[in-house]
Amino acid sequence: MIPKTNPKHVIVVGGGIIGATSAYYLSRAGWRVTMLELAAWGQGASHGNCGLVSRSHVFPLNEPGVVKRALGSLFDRNAPLRIKPRVDLALWRWLLRFAGNCNSKHMAYAAPVRQALLESSTNLYHALMRDEALQCEWRTAGCLFLFRTADGRAHFNDTIERLAPFGFTGDAIAGAELPGFEPSLKSDLHSGYFYPHDAHLHPGRLMDSMRTILERGGVRIIENTPVRRFDIQNGKAIAAITDGGAHAADAFVLAAGARSPALQRDLGCSLPIVPAKGYSTTMARPQICPTRPLYFHEKRVVATPMDSAYRLGSTLEFAGFDTSLHPHRIRMLREGAEGFMNDPHPDPVEEEWFGFRPMTSDGLPLIGLAPKASNLCIAAGHNMDGISMGPGTGKLVSEILGGTTPHIDPAPFRPNRA
Repeated sequence: MIPKTNPKHVIVVGGGIIGATSAYYLSRAGWRVTMLELAAWGQGASHGNCGLVSRSHVFPLNEPGVVKRALGSLFDRNAPLRIKPRVDLALWRWLLRFAGNCNSKHMAYAAPVRQALLESSTNLYHALMRDEALQCEWRTAGCLFLFRTADGRAHFNDTIERLAPFGFTGDAIAGAELPGFEPSLKSDLHSGYFYPHDAHLHPGRLMDSMRTILERGGVRIIENTPVRRFDIQNGKAIAAITDGGAHAADAFVLAAGARSPALQRDLGCSLPIVPAKGYSTTMARPQICPTRPLYFHEKRVVATPMDSAYRLGSTLEFAGFDTSLHPHRIRMLREGAEGFMNDPHPDPVEEEWFGFRPMTSDGLPLIGLAPKASNLCIAAGHNMDGISMGPGTGKLVSEILGGTTPHIDPAPFRPNRA
């Protein structure tokens, strides 16, 4: 542990869940921590997602056939997984790399790597609840996958078989039994499959509570301060350069999510991250509210019950940094839930939201030292799993910068692996 009498100073770039957890574990290890956030604290992809902490989400998006489905969506604006037609050389280069990883061999490699980080994060969430009284509406209620048709259920059989060797087995539920198991559901569904291993939380409450904990521990948070570049000299970063001047420190963390590639110029490696736009709509809890997250398989929509709200979310739209909130994407979420729930979208609507998920071409985050800066740790590219992987990532970052033995193998996450 770094002596608290003369703590080293670390700057964390990014105020989402990855930046927050990195700051937390660095502070716990004795570092003096300053955070620089582009906009407002916790308002990026960490704010309006579905709040799933999914231990069972061990497989990356790189499934065989996913590229074909995505290309088929070029002119279908209502496709859950959509590529917006445009000239974007960076996206098409990313898609070629992504396509090269869409095979069973890569999925078999990536799954145990992802599982180690997911298991670590779940255990660390439990420790945060115990040690810090983290206030985030945490619930360990599992997740229920739902199918309107026999074909939908048959398609899910591959997932059931792939997950079993990793210790994730669930319970099949016949359609007639679903309303008794989950009263919020319609009575004409084909079937369901319940995984008890997963948890969920309120992402906004999580980020609010993390800020309180960090500031109580002496972490300084500076908002509305975009970092333009790093000043790197003789193999080390010496400052983060902003419009307001240079912020010097002994070490740095790049945890800017989908915006991280903008700072890759002097790091010695490219960051294969592109933004994918996700949507959600948050409402008052329905009169008969689900007791656990529901995944509507045919529609690729998630319904998450929270103590203080109810949220529908999903979609994956490769549209660059398009900052328009398209009403038809919100409508897709509402209509997707209508075939499954008795009260799918109650009033009032509290928020309609979108955020940019940081997608890597191999489904694994980038966590490790920059090749040209031995004191700068990259922690970005968590795809759709930033909330699920946050604490494990933060702890790994603190171990890498502190030179202590890592609690999980960092090698598969190294930023220059490609």
